[in-house]
Amino acid sequence: MKIAHAAAALALVTGLAACGGGAAPTATGGSGGLEKTELLVGVVPVPSAAPLFIAQKRGFLKAEGLTVKTEIIQAPQAVMPKILNGSMDVFLTSYVSLLSINDSGAAKLKLFQHSQEAAPGIAGVVVPKGSPVKTAADLKGRTVAVNVLKALGQTVTNAHLQQAGLAPDDVKYVAMPFNEQVGALSSGKVDAAWLVEPFLTAAKRAGGTEVIDTMSGPTAGIPIDGWGVSEDWLAKNPRTAAAFHRALAKAQQIAATDRGAINEVIPTYTQIDAAGAAAMKLGVFSMEPPRQGFQKLADLLVGYGYLKSKPVVEQQIATGLG
Repeated sequence: MKIAHAAAALALVTGLAACGGGAAPTATGGSGGLEKTELLVGVVPVPSAAPLFIAQKRGFLKAEGLTVKTEIIQAPQAVMPKILNGSMDVFLTSYVSLLSINDSGAAKLKLFQHSQEAAPGIAGVVVPKGSPVKTAADLKGRTVAVNVLKALGQTVTNAHLQQAGLAPDDVKYVAMPFNEQVGALSSGKVDAAWLVEPFLTAAKRAGGTEVIDTMSGPTAGIPIDGWGVSEDWLAKNPRTAAAFHRALAKAQQIAATDRGAINEVIPTYTQIDAAGAAAMKLGVFSMEPPRQGFQKLADLLVGYGYLKSKPVVEQQIATGLG
C-alpha cells in the first residue's frame, strides 16, 4: 500500500459479511479470555488507515481489552519477517500486495477487514510543474516512481497506459517511498510519480499536475486496501482476532458515514494538516469488499504476469470472525 495504499489509492471497505458481521458487533467489555491484549499494527500513512485511529480515539479498542501500538510501514513485503514470526500482528495492505504475497508462497495471508475502494481523484500519476508530459501517451520512455514494484500503483497505471495505446514496458518503473516522491519530481530524478492521498495533494500543492486519475475508467471500483493478518496468527489468536475485528468494524461504520471523523484523525498519523485532510478526496469506506472489483483487480494482475495463477478471491478473505 503502498497504498497502498494504497497510499493508496484509497477508499475503505471491510469484509463484514464474509468476516461474520453485518451491523456493528458489540464489545466484549474486557480482556478476559483474549490470547493477547497488546498488538503491533503496521500502518501505511494514508487515509485508509483512519478507522484504526478512530477506533483508538473513541475507545473501541480499550473496550475490547486491547492496547494497540502502531509502526509506519510502506508495504507488508518489507515487514514480512515480523508478520511471519508474529511480532507484528495486523497490517494495512493493498489488495495487490495481499494477492502477490499469497501467490508467491512467501506467506498465507487473509484479508481481515476491508478498508477502502476506488473513487475518482484519490490516486494518480503526477508530473512536475513545466513537464512536457500532458497525457498518459506522453509517458512513453519516461521514468515513473511507484511505492512498490509490481503492486497497486504499477498495476493501475498499466491499465491506463494500455487504454492510451502504450504497453506496460513503454515506461520504466522505479520503487520509491511515497514521502520521497515529491522531492524526486521537483529535482528531476523521476519524470512522474504515482501518488495516493495525502501525498497526491502535497504534490499538487508543490505545483505538480495530475495526468492520469488511476482510480477511474478501466480501474473504477477496484478495492484499494484493507487490514491483513496471517492464517497462522488467526489460528493462534481467534478471540483476540474477533475482538480486534469488532473494534475495527465499529470504526469502519463511522468512517463510512462521518467524514469529520476521518478528517480529525488523519493529521495524527500523517504529515498533512487539518485543512489538507478536509480538502482531499477520499475513496469509499464501505462495509464489504467489492467482489466484482476484487476479481477485476485479480484479472489485471494475472494479465500483467504479476501472479503465477488466477486466485479465487473469496479464499483471500478471513471468515468466522463474528
